Amino acid sequence: MNIRYITKASLIAAIYIVLIIIQVLPVPFANLTFGPVQLRLAEGLTLLPMVESAAIPGLFVGTLLANLILAPYSGFGLLDIVGGSLVTLVAAFLTSKMKNKFLGMIPPVALNGLIVSIWVSYFTKVPYFYTVLGIGIGELISVLIFGSVILYVYKKATNIKEW
Repeated sequence: MNIRYITKASLIAAIYIVLIIIQVLPVPFANLTFGPVQLRLAEGLTLLPMVESAAIPGLFVGTLLANLILAPYSGFGLLDIVGGSLVTLVAAFLTSKMKNKFLGMIPPVALNGLIVSIWVSYFTKVPYFYTVLGIGIGELISVLIFGSVILYVYKKATNIKEW
């Protein structure tokens, strides 16, 4: 690893954390950050591993720190801090192997929807199926809208021709 790689990963982690904190500050939107229905704006960053390898550790660390800092808001404890971060790490790695943005959306949407829903459903007492829908659809919206914008901006800023 070199300084440039570490810097990129750190910036992506910091952006993820800031986006989560900004979303939690207006209390009505805090419920969309943690819970059976999630629409995390920061999850739009999950498409970056397709074009930037430093996004893999960046997203992992960003998710880990955001979940740690905001643990009182979630109420899911260590399981969400560690489990949610590991889900993000696996999804980021799988996304990095995808050839187009629509395939790149599958790992974060599927893994967050299916795995994170396990403990969110348990702690909130919302049936698993509804939690999968709430988290999966929220993730899809975030990745589809915000992820597309982020990829477009990244492409323009770095002069990437293909993705």
